[in-house]
Amino acid sequence: QVQVVESGGGLVQAGGSLRLSCAVSGRTINFNTMGWFRQAPGKEREFVAAKSWSGLSTDYGDSVKGRFTISRDNGKGTVYLQMNSLKAEDTAVYYCTAGGASRASMKDRSYDYWGQGTQVTVSS
Repeated sequence: QVQVVESGGGLVQAGGSLRLSCAVSGRTINFNTMGWFRQAPGKEREFVAAKSWSGLSTDYGDSVKGRFTISRDNGKGTVYLQMNSLKAEDTAVYYCTAGGASRASMKDRSYDYWGQGTQVTVSS
């Protein structure tokens, strides 16, 4: 059984930084693409960032470009999201996801496994 576990969420002031981590375990197959989505109250789930196994394919949502950085440690089956210059509108539950696509995808249907989410709250 695959497990996707996020950590690192919390409360931070606007302008601050947080680093989210996500570990995928339970299978010997390495997922091609790992990424992050978020969902704020009353809003649809939004693509944040994704990175392929090779690292050659990376994509970011428009609202986070230049502020967030995704990285991964394939040996550990872990993906990270470094979030800088946080804004109140970044407040959301952040979900880690993994899938078999060979390229980073902004579409949630491209991903097969999802974590339970971690809350990020940015105070203004």
